[in-house]
Amino acid sequence: MELLMEAMTFAIAAHGSAVRKGDGNPAVLHAMEAAAIAATLTDDPQVLAAAVLHDTVEDAGVTPEELRLRFGGRVAELVQAETEDKMAHLPAGTTWRQRKEAAIEHLRTAGDSGAAIVMLGDKLSNMRSFYRLWRKQGAALWESFNQKDPEQHHWYYRTIAGLLAPLAESEAWREYDWLIRQVFEEE
Repeated sequence: MELLMEAMTFAIAAHGSAVRKGDGNPAVLHAMEAAAIAATLTDDPQVLAAAVLHDTVEDAGVTPEELRLRFGGRVAELVQAETEDKMAHLPAGTTWRQRKEAAIEHLRTAGDSGAAIVMLGDKLSNMRSFYRLWRKQGAALWESFNQKDPEQHHWYYRTIAGLLAPLAESEAWREYDWLIRQVFEEE
C-alpha cells in the first residue's frame, strides 16, 4: 500500500489544478477513479500505482524516467503503455485517429496483463464521464473534444472493449460494455 499511497500523492501534485475536457472535473479525480476501478480487478500495488499515474506523462509533464526512478521500471512501463504521443507539433484534431491507433497497438502488443487493467480503469472512467455528459447534453457533448465525430469515439472505445475481452467476466468490463452501448446507442 505504501507504493500506491506514494503514487496518489505524486499524482495529486503532478495534476495540480488541471481539469478534464468535457466535464471540467479535476484531472486527479479521473486518476483516482481509474485506480479504484483497477482495484476491483487486482491488488497488485504496481498496477494500482500505474493506474493512478496513467496520465502524468501524457498530461502533467512528468517524464517516463522520473516515474522509473521514483516508482520502478514496471510502473513506468505500464504508464508508458497507456501514454499517447500527443504530437504537439501538429493540430490535435488532425492526429486523433493516428494517436488512437497507436494506443490500440500498444494494448494489443502489451506483454504485461497489468496494461489491460490500467487501460480498463482509464477507459471505464472516461465512459462514465461520457455517459453523464450524454444524459445532460446529448450529441453536443462531443463539441468539447478535438475529435467531434461520435462514430470515431465509438470505433475507438468498442475496439478497446474487444481487446479487453479477457476481462469480460469482470463487473468493470461489463459496465464498460453497457456504457458503450448506451452512449453510442448500439441497441
